[in-house]
Amino acid sequence: MWKDSEYFKNKGELHRCAVFCLLQCGTEIHDTVLVMVDRTLTDICFEDTIIFNKVDPGFQIRTELYSCSLVEDFSPPAPAPRRMGFLGGSLGCSSGKKIRAALESAAACSYVPSDGGNTTLGHVPSHSLHQSALGPKFHLLAHTTLSIEHVREGFKTHDLVLSATEDSPFWLPLYGNMCCRLVAQPQCMIQSAISGRLEVKLEEDVDHWENFYCILMGRSLLCYRSQEDLESQGEPSLVIPITKDTRVCISESDHAQQITISIQPQQENVTYTATTKSTEDLEHWNKALCQHVYNLSLWKQCSDEVMKIGMQRPRKTNPTKPGSLYHEIVTPSTPRIGPTIPELSNEMRTLLSSYYKESY
Repeated sequence: MWKDSEYFKNKGELHRCAVFCLLQCGTEIHDTVLVMVDRTLTDICFEDTIIFNKVDPGFQIRTELYSCSLVEDFSPPAPAPRRMGFLGGSLGCSSGKKIRAALESAAACSYVPSDGGNTTLGHVPSHSLHQSALGPKFHLLAHTTLSIEHVREGFKTHDLVLSATEDSPFWLPLYGNMCCRLVAQPQCMIQSAISGRLEVKLEEDVDHWENFYCILMGRSLLCYRSQEDLESQGEPSLVIPITKDTRVCISESDHAQQITISIQPQQENVTYTATTKSTEDLEHWNKALCQHVYNLSLWKQCSDEVMKIGMQRPRKTNPTKPGSLYHEIVTPSTPRIGPTIPELSNEMRTLLSSYYKESY
């Protein structure tokens, strides 16, 4: 987001930059589309849906913003409209630690050392190559790190740590904020932890036991009359709430061991008792229930409800794709009067609208 002082002053020479984001979680790395920005834009919008798989509750997502000055690095033969291009596919699953190590090294392209030296995107230069032949240079402009505490269903603002100064040619006058929707879908919320037969006794009827086919998933222990009812997606006969505050233990009775499930809805104690035909099955159920409650507690607010994750948009590849990043940034075309503003999706417009309403 541009500062007002920069946005309204000096409407003469147009300062243009190519910008993209790099996101890393563990050894998995992804990049966004490449966006052309200048003073005609008040917001830099990346509409990519980035999904990291198999992360643990202690995850950290490092988000880095890279910039390249078009005035510094390119000399296009004729004016061309801004366009959003792709940075040659994801840097993610196939690259892992190797690319991350390259990015953080002084010889890697998309990182600028503290002494101000330049490096080149997508290429570790040989000492025999001349610096002027290395192509477009991207520089780290800002970064931030997101964790489980930043997860929420709505749009949220996060502070950026600026890594460049105003005298840098690739500098963008940012407010120092990034807005995004960070959600998480723990496996314990969407996958079955255990299923099988249980005999359940309700608290109000101490003498009556009912045999159910049960499945533990999310915030519920779903009890069906039969496995066929479950497979036909019928309504469960009994739903036992399971939360991160549920207490599970094995208790002794007159005839056998039992699993006691205690919950406190609205400060009222409710207890369910269950048992199995064998001690081995009872131990399996007790272990699964305890682990499930523990997993829910680790994921904190992420286990309050199942959050929706948007679909990833397939990246369109050009079968005659040029071999140079220059062709992706500057595309020869008929000059147009006035800037070309990229179209935003309805979802992005709604998110930006809600953000500005919360800011005032």
